[in-house]
Amino acid sequence: MRRVKRKFLIVAGLFISGLNPLWATSSQKIISDIKIKGNSSKSLSQNQKQQRILYELNAPEDLFLPSRSREVLVKTYQKVNLDQLENLLINNNRTIKIYLERVEQAKSILKSSLSSWYPTLNLTANGIPQYFESNNYNESSVIQDTSSKQWSSSISAQLKWDLINPARVPEIASARDSFEKSKYSYAIILRDLKLEAKKRYFNLQKANEEIEVAKKSIESSTIGLRDAEIRFESGIGTKLEVLEAKTQLARDQQLFNIKSGDQKIGQRSLAEILNFPEDVTPLIGSKTQVTGIWDLSLEDSIIAAYNSREELESILLDISINNSNANAALAASQPKLSIVNTSTSSFAKGELNQISPNTSNTSSNFSNTIGLNATWFIFDGGNSRSLYNYNKSKAKEAKLNFAARRAQIRQEVEQVFFKLDSAKLNISASYTEVLSARESLRLAKLRYKSGITSQREVVNNQRDLTDSEVRYIISVTSYNTLLADLSRQTGLDNIKPCDIKVNQQNQSDIDSKSLYETNLIPLCQL
Repeated sequence: MRRVKRKFLIVAGLFISGLNPLWATSSQKIISDIKIKGNSSKSLSQNQKQQRILYELNAPEDLFLPSRSREVLVKTYQKVNLDQLENLLINNNRTIKIYLERVEQAKSILKSSLSSWYPTLNLTANGIPQYFESNNYNESSVIQDTSSKQWSSSISAQLKWDLINPARVPEIASARDSFEKSKYSYAIILRDLKLEAKKRYFNLQKANEEIEVAKKSIESSTIGLRDAEIRFESGIGTKLEVLEAKTQLARDQQLFNIKSGDQKIGQRSLAEILNFPEDVTPLIGSKTQVTGIWDLSLEDSIIAAYNSREELESILLDISINNSNANAALAASQPKLSIVNTSTSSFAKGELNQISPNTSNTSSNFSNTIGLNATWFIFDGGNSRSLYNYNKSKAKEAKLNFAARRAQIRQEVEQVFFKLDSAKLNISASYTEVLSARESLRLAKLRYKSGITSQREVVNNQRDLTDSEVRYIISVTSYNTLLADLSRQTGLDNIKPCDIKVNQQNQSDIDSKSLYETNLIPLCQL
């Protein structure tokens, strides 16, 4: 019943003021839409909480600051898989929560602007109660002295309703567009953080694989050094061969030390973006492998990027916001009409300015005033017109930003797409290099044991194998990173998964000179 009365009053007031009464119903609809969206977001968050999370990793308190070394000492290592990154990121990352708070702030501003459609009620009370006492002395004998003794109280209520307010509609439109823009900003930062988390995950994978390569190289170099020392003690080998083997072992150990540092940096970097507790460090359970192939052409990828990029929608909202602000600035110099009803009630006990005040005397008063108030700033020194021109210029600037951002989006998609093609070729080439270097090392060792060649050839082939394996890991990591970047640029997840197993036959059939998507699929499980 109250909603019906309130809606009737709004429609009646707008009808009197000559404005479109549909704004009242639309304002009610906006409020209901906000409630529906809010409830849906709450239910979605509740569903996410109800989902089973494999790893309970509670982020530290917002204002928590460690003061003792044991509070930052790493005590726990937690395995993290690629498919768990998104849930951990949404649940823990502080930047995402900051943008969620900004969405709530913009929604509150919108509700505040919608309140301008409704009347305001102000209640004022003076002396509840107050006591007044005074004595008046006169030198003339004709006029007698008087005194006052009185308890009094007064209350006033004012109901004000803006019938015509030119700034109301543009201010609400600006607040509504700002609310939508805050949601786009949240979607943008969420995609960027997902991409950044995947990059850090892939880099940590790369560091883990490079450590394994370094360990294998150290193991092989250790065996080579032992063989060289045995040959030297037997009189077959030379001191130079032993020194060459020691040099290669030292190089492999240096590679292991560098990659161990990269691993620790990658672990803490991933822990930072996932906002893990101070004493928890993530571990990567999966190995480096191609995550899939991109299943769209360049042209379709560009169109998909145009249709799904929130940056363009945000710029369009900037145009609308600036136009609304321009209209609101111009409305400051237009007339404003309000209906005002003021009711005042007062009560007094006692008398004022009497020879002998009667403190038992009571009196009361009630008054009601209703009327129309109008305000019109006829001249403001050109302030409203200057603000209008300023906001209109900002709207034109946003249009130019839209065109510039559109060209930039195409450039970014093309750049990532072409780099992905190059990375695709590098995977096949680097894998072929690994196979060749591995076979070359095997033959060099056989030649060395047979006395045909020297330790230098074995050392060189060992170094080539290590470098080729590192390059292969880098090429796969670069491909996966570019694939995730292209998915973020287009807003699509058109990644065909790698589900074809590899056997020895199709490994030997790899031809790096003619590589297509079908040639890449067998590389997925290498």
